[in-house]
Amino acid sequence: MPDISALPDFTPAHFRVAPLAESETIPSSWYTCAGYHALEQEQILARTWQGIGHVSRLENAGDCIVAVVADNPVLVVRGNDRMLRAFFNVCRHRGGPLATEDGHCRMLQCHYHGWTYRLDGSLRGVPRWDRVDLFDKKDYGLVRITRNGASLLAGKSFFKRVVYDVRCNWKVYVDNYLEGYHLPHVHPELCSLLDVQKYVTETGEHHSLQYSPFQSGDSIYGSGGNEAYYFFIWPNVMLNIIPGRLQTNRVVPVCHDHCQVIFDYFYDDVTSPEARQRADADLEYSHKIQLEDIGICEHVQRGLGSRAYDRGRFSVECEEGVYHFQSLLKRAYERIYAASRA
Repeated sequence: MPDISALPDFTPAHFRVAPLAESETIPSSWYTCAGYHALEQEQILARTWQGIGHVSRLENAGDCIVAVVADNPVLVVRGNDRMLRAFFNVCRHRGGPLATEDGHCRMLQCHYHGWTYRLDGSLRGVPRWDRVDLFDKKDYGLVRITRNGASLLAGKSFFKRVVYDVRCNWKVYVDNYLEGYHLPHVHPELCSLLDVQKYVTETGEHHSLQYSPFQSGDSIYGSGGNEAYYFFIWPNVMLNIIPGRLQTNRVVPVCHDHCQVIFDYFYDDVTSPEARQRADADLEYSHKIQLEDIGICEHVQRGLGSRAYDRGRFSVECEEGVYHFQSLLKRAYERIYAASRA
């Protein structure tokens, strides 16, 4: 565990969860101090459910997808026995990668020195290894991560992945996602699509939901009467649902002031010309919204580093989702603190 004694504002007083109407936001140091990055990667991101791709991209034996989770390279592969297995994407020889991009393979072969692994992770081939003593292949299989996954996207087909680099702490991006307070000022065009006066936030134990009906009239998403749903799953996964489309977002911390946001788009239909035209229009519109969010989040990151700011307050009407996320963060920090003192 990182040395928590060196972290500013990592004290029981800062972990207290006050009622929303009385609560302050988390300290700015939690966004700007580099030491928090390592703590969160090891103690939060590495210990929570992380969605890295849809099962439809792993239909055949040998299909694999790669990702980075809590600063660790990982891969998921479909075995010849039809089982899905997740491994650290790290060769047991000298740490080389088994795969550098999503794809298909008969075996997993290290891109550095050619060690070869079966799809179940067992070591199969070791080039030029004849005179090495006391070496047993059974001891050098890939390191397994998990046995089980979750299916969330039944009935939808994968269409496209879009990745954005954002120069802000991952929590800045999550905060921004969890409220509609900024919509009139950052996304005025979106306010003509959503009925922001009927915007609702609900919270559960480890998730929250924001939803809003569409304005009446035609739009790229059809006529009015349907709703947009924005689910957040602690700590860093979002599901954005509109009629005919589901978009997943995973916010990946890169360092204390840089994150990646990975968008996967799924649709009911990805084959007909009309459906592809609608999907292309949706991606174009979503890209515009993301650029607006990225711009404001990067400004906020700079503001949080200013000597003029430490903590603020919440809008009871508009920021319940942000308060919920920050309360979960405080409780996680409190558990980490208690474990360090045990």
